[in-house]
Amino acid sequence: MNKMTPQIRFQGFTDDWEERKLGDKVRIVMGQSPNSENYTDDPNDYILVQGNADIKNGRVFPRVWTTQVTKQAEKDDLILSVRAPVGDIGKTDYDVVIGRGVAAIKGNEFIFQNLGKMKSDGYWTRYSTGSTFESINSTDIKEAIINVPAIEEQNKIGSFFKQLDDTIALHQRKLDLLKKQKKGYLQKMFPKNGAKVPELRFAGFADDWEQRKFKDILKTHSFRSYLADISENGEYEVIQQGDKPIVGYSDGKPFTNYKDITLFGDHTVSLYKPKRPFFVATDGVKILSADNFEGDYLYTTLERYKPEPQGYKRHFTILKNQDVWFTGNMEEQQKIGSFFKQLDNTIALHQRKLDLLKEQKKGFLQKMFVS
Repeated sequence: MNKMTPQIRFQGFTDDWEERKLGDKVRIVMGQSPNSENYTDDPNDYILVQGNADIKNGRVFPRVWTTQVTKQAEKDDLILSVRAPVGDIGKTDYDVVIGRGVAAIKGNEFIFQNLGKMKSDGYWTRYSTGSTFESINSTDIKEAIINVPAIEEQNKIGSFFKQLDDTIALHQRKLDLLKKQKKGYLQKMFPKNGAKVPELRFAGFADDWEQRKFKDILKTHSFRSYLADISENGEYEVIQQGDKPIVGYSDGKPFTNYKDITLFGDHTVSLYKPKRPFFVATDGVKILSADNFEGDYLYTTLERYKPEPQGYKRHFTILKNQDVWFTGNMEEQQKIGSFFKQLDNTIALHQRKLDLLKEQKKGFLQKMFVS
């Protein structure tokens, strides 16, 4: 193997790859935005692609339409974001109008995957100022350097990654469906619209639910935050606010254990139920419990009624004043809590599978392309 040969190759290919300018291999069309007064929300008009907001999971996702045609991309073209953030890439399943935030590229599956790798490798960061992406122009794109093999090998590589992408998309759809189903169950298994009982209920339960404010139910426990000696192998989870609550692990002094405990971010709407009996929490994490609430049911109730994101407001203050419906029947609580815990475990399993597939793809991109 040399620098112009990938680490992993399909059998029968031995020639070195060649360094080329992107503009020598593909046709590039820079976008031009229609006048804003011609934007519509009518799907019968022309789909407008303005930037990365119109690209989701590697595909154009129709969001805005226009009656004015400026520059166009055809079905199966590649759409490259040329404004912040630069380098996002997607395919279009439609003929579309392209605005100045994107460019259309007529390339095959190999080019599509190569452009995706360039983005993940940080190729376009050379066009950034400080930490903010700016923009790239036609010359920047045309002069971009890519390494390419013969067309037959391109087709083999493209076909391999397309199949992998299709598998990833299938798992993503399954995960999205599970999350949608969970959202529906959260709505139907708690009372709404003034009702005293939920729309969907386990058999054998008929009593009315009670309504109170969270501040009359929840107990908030004080603790001293601890951030020293974070590692991957400590005894206690170190928990912070945010979408990824686990910072790492620590052998420092843990927070005193409470039964049926849940964590809630002060300035976020994130919830987390510790996996270990003791843990360490950082500033801004609220530690919650409630008498006469089964642990998984408390977590589900908090999830059902947690406030929507509202800028920098203190979400715990909003949560405390939230009216909440709950069942006082511990057996019903246990059934509801167990149902959602099982559903969460299924969602987590699908998420792990999806993350593994994405990591595998990342590894293949590094080993099957010449950088």
